[in-house]
Amino acid sequence: MIEDLIEQIEARFAELSEQMTDPEVIGDRHRYAEVGRAYRQLEPAAKLVAQWRRAHDDAAGAEELMAEGSDDPELREMLASAREHVEQLEEEIRLAMVERDPNDSKNVIVEIQGGAGGEEAGLWAGDLYRMLTRYAERAGCKAEPLEIGDGKYTFAIKGDGAYSIFKYEGGTHRVQRVPETESQGRIHTSTATVAVLPEAEDVDVEINPNDLQIDVYRSSGPGGQSVNTTDSAVRITHKPSGIVVSMQDEKSQLQNREKALRVLRARLYERALAEQQAELAADRRAQVGTGDRAEKIRTYNYSERRVTDHRIKLTVHNLDAVLEGELNDITAALQADERRRRLELQAAA
Repeated sequence: MIEDLIEQIEARFAELSEQMTDPEVIGDRHRYAEVGRAYRQLEPAAKLVAQWRRAHDDAAGAEELMAEGSDDPELREMLASAREHVEQLEEEIRLAMVERDPNDSKNVIVEIQGGAGGEEAGLWAGDLYRMLTRYAERAGCKAEPLEIGDGKYTFAIKGDGAYSIFKYEGGTHRVQRVPETESQGRIHTSTATVAVLPEAEDVDVEINPNDLQIDVYRSSGPGGQSVNTTDSAVRITHKPSGIVVSMQDEKSQLQNREKALRVLRARLYERALAEQQAELAADRRAQVGTGDRAEKIRTYNYSERRVTDHRIKLTVHNLDAVLEGELNDITAALQADERRRRLELQAAA
């Protein structure tokens, strides 16, 4: 069984490697993007297979010497170690071949907005923005602000596998703490919502220019104060869906237009995915915990210095580190839970 899987991985990876250098594929942007995505997704499994081949050869060599009558204790130990390594690699290969989320390799667009809690919710949204941008830096990704202000933070995160890391942050984040404005020291509960959208590539979403209503207007700062004297702010309305995106952070109308189109494309892509997967909603919730952003996914309790992720019932007592972007342990636990659930579903299919 495992040998058949290994042969399939080797054959498919060799095929993709050949296609990556095929001029005909390179000349077709859509096909090249698909091949590149498939190559990157299969590459970890292909590396494990190469390790399995070496460990399997080591075990076979030791078995051959043992069959010739050698009873060297070191050889016996080497054989046991090689067999154990082979078994471990076989399990890792099976997990690596569990069906992945096709968006895992994509960049993401993140939107954070204060929820319940008034002014404190807006402050909490800012804390989450700092936490996630610091996490992006630690993960070797680059955070790019798109629109910041009025308690709302829209930014892109670029990096290999960004969605596979940040998709777990989508949902309602609850904080329990004493606000700076609270004179009597009472603990308040506030929330902020985080939306994590896989950033659509041009080959993913085609937007008909005739479906867009584009309005330009003068950017304004706090209190209506004019930021510049040109109509650089852009509002794009996608008429079929009713989605509206506004951008005014840049001084150039063209730059604001490009940013707005990126956010619009990501929202349309997410909507298309939701429609395609509507009948699989129950399975999706089982795989990744929850797809409903209205649900509380995590609580940050300042008085106890703890963070609890409710999807996997994980509690850590390093609040300060988490707020500085040290989310690796939480993400790893969520990824392991997703892989386990996907493997169970695949075995039951």
